[in-house]
Amino acid sequence: MERLDKILASTGRWSRREVKELVRAGRVRACGALVKSPEEKYEREGLDLRVDGESVLAEKFTYLMLHKPAGLVSATEDPRQKTVLELLPEHLRKIGLFPAGRLDRDTEGLLLLTNDGALAHELLSPKKHVDKRYFVRVDGRLDGEDVRAFEEGMTLPDGLRCLPAGLELLECPAGDEALVTLREGKYHQIKRMLSARGKNVTYLKRLAMGPLALDPGLGKGEWRPLTADETEGLRGRDGRAGSD
Repeated sequence: MERLDKILASTGRWSRREVKELVRAGRVRACGALVKSPEEKYEREGLDLRVDGESVLAEKFTYLMLHKPAGLVSATEDPRQKTVLELLPEHLRKIGLFPAGRLDRDTEGLLLLTNDGALAHELLSPKKHVDKRYFVRVDGRLDGEDVRAFEEGMTLPDGLRCLPAGLELLECPAGDEALVTLREGKYHQIKRMLSARGKNVTYLKRLAMGPLALDPGLGKGEWRPLTADETEGLRGRDGRAGSD
C-alpha cells in the first residue's frame, strides 16, 4: 500500500504540496469515499481515485496506445525533430513514458507507450519472437515468388539473415498491397526485405504487436490508455507481464 500523496504526485499532475491542498479542500475521493488525509494508504491496482470527479489513473505503470502519424520520431526526446511524446499532455510527459519499440519517422500505426521497462523488454526481446503485423504498399506488383521468399527466410545483400515471415497479398487492382507479419525487428527490416525483391515501400503502417491491435477508432496522433483486457493480454505472454 502507498500513501495517497505519493500516488497522486506520481501521475505528474500535482506536487505533494498541491495534493495536500486538494485533500484539504475536499476535492479527492478514493473508492467513493472522501479522502481526509494525504497520508492515507491504498493499493494502486484497481483503485478508483478521483479528483473533482475526474478519474485519475493510479496504477504503478502506465500503458498507452498511440496511433503514430508520419513525421514524428519514436523517441523520448530529439534535439532536431518532433517526438511522439509531444502528442501527450504535459503531465504524461513527466512520468517516464517511452516507446516500446520504434517506428520510422515516415511509418504510421500502433505504438505502445509505457514506463514498464520489464514488459517492454519481454515484447522486444529477440528470444520472445513477438509477432508484429503491418500493412504495406509498394512501388511494383507483389506476387507468389515474393510470398515464398518471405516464407523461406531471406538473406539480404548485406548478409543479414531474416527469419521466415508472412506476406499475405491483398486483393487490389495494382497488386501492390499486402500484410506482413514479422517475428523479429531488425532495422528497416520490411523495407530492406522488399527492396531485395525489387519493390520499394511507399507506405507502411503497423497494425498489431502480439495480442495488441491498433484501435480503428483512434485517428492519427490520437492515443488512449490500454483497457484492462489489453494490458492483461500483454502481461499474459510470459505470466508476468520491434521495429519496421
